[in-house]
Amino acid sequence: MASVLSYESLVHAVAGAVGSVTAMTVFFPLDTARLRLQVDEKRKSKTTHMVLLEIIKEEGLLAPYRGWFPVISSLCCSNFVYFYTFNSLKAVWVKGQRATTGKDLVIGFVAGVVNVLLTTPLWVVNTRLKLQGAKFRNEDIVPTNYKGIIDAFHQIIRDEGVLALWNGTFPSLLLVFNPAIQFMFYEGLKRQLLKKRMQLSSLDVFIIGAVAKAVATTATYPMQTIQSILRFGRHRLNPENRTLGSLRNVLYLLHQRVKRFGIMGLYKGLEAKLLQTVLTAALMFLVYEKLTAATFTIMGLKRAAHKH
Repeated sequence: MASVLSYESLVHAVAGAVGSVTAMTVFFPLDTARLRLQVDEKRKSKTTHMVLLEIIKEEGLLAPYRGWFPVISSLCCSNFVYFYTFNSLKAVWVKGQRATTGKDLVIGFVAGVVNVLLTTPLWVVNTRLKLQGAKFRNEDIVPTNYKGIIDAFHQIIRDEGVLALWNGTFPSLLLVFNPAIQFMFYEGLKRQLLKKRMQLSSLDVFIIGAVAKAVATTATYPMQTIQSILRFGRHRLNPENRTLGSLRNVLYLLHQRVKRFGIMGLYKGLEAKLLQTVLTAALMFLVYEKLTAATFTIMGLKRAAHKH
C-alpha cells in the first residue's frame, strides 16, 4: 500500500503530466489537422500542411489552437492517472525483481484501462470543443454550440444522456494497447541502452521515445480514427449506432470506411498523427525523464527507475 501512495509515484505522475502538456502545446496544430482529416471525410486536402493552411485561411490564425485548454486539461489528468498507476503497479509488482518486457506490457495495459474509464468523458468533451466552429466539408455533421467545458458536459448529459460521455469507450479500451506497446518498447529500448552505457543522453531519450510511439501509433491507428468519429458523435448516424461504441459499431464504422475510401481510408490523417504523436511523445519522455531525475536529485532520493 505504501508504494501505491508513495512520493515517488507522485513525482512520476507530475513529471508525466508536465511533460505531456509541454509537448502537446508545442505540436498542437498537428493534432488539429489530424482530427479534421479523420472526422471530415469530404475534405479534399490530403497533406497535413495543406489542411493547416486551409484552416488558418478560413478560420483565422489561432484556429489550429482551437480547443487547446480542454485538450490540455484532459491530457494533464489523463497522463497524471496513467503515470501514477503505471509506476505504482510497477513498484508493487516488480519489487526488487528485474523488470521485464512482458511485465511492462501488462502494467501498461492495466494502467491504460484505469485511465480510459476515468478520463473518457473529458476526451469526449474536448473532441467536441476542438471541432466547434470548424468549417466542415461534410454536411452530415451536426454543429454544436458549447460555451466551455462545464456547459459541454451539461448539454451532452441533457441532450444525449450520461452514457454519451463514454462514447468511444470500446475502441479506447482496445487502444489501451497503444500506450502499453509504447511503454513496452520505451522501457525495453531504455534497458538495452543502459546495458551499454551508464546513463542516457537527451538525444537517446528523444529517439527511443519517438521510435516507441511510431510503432504503437501505426499499429493502432485505424482504431483511433473510429474512436475520433464516435467521440465526436455529431454525424447523423442511426440512433442505435450512436451508443457507447460496442464491437458491432466499431466493425460497422470500419467496414463503412473501407467501403467508401478503401483500406487507406483507415489511415487518413496518419501522416499528421505520426508527426504529432512521435514528436510529442519524444518531447514528453524527454521532459519527464529530466524532471523526475532533477526532482529526485533535489530531494536526495536515488532514482529507482534507473535500477532496471
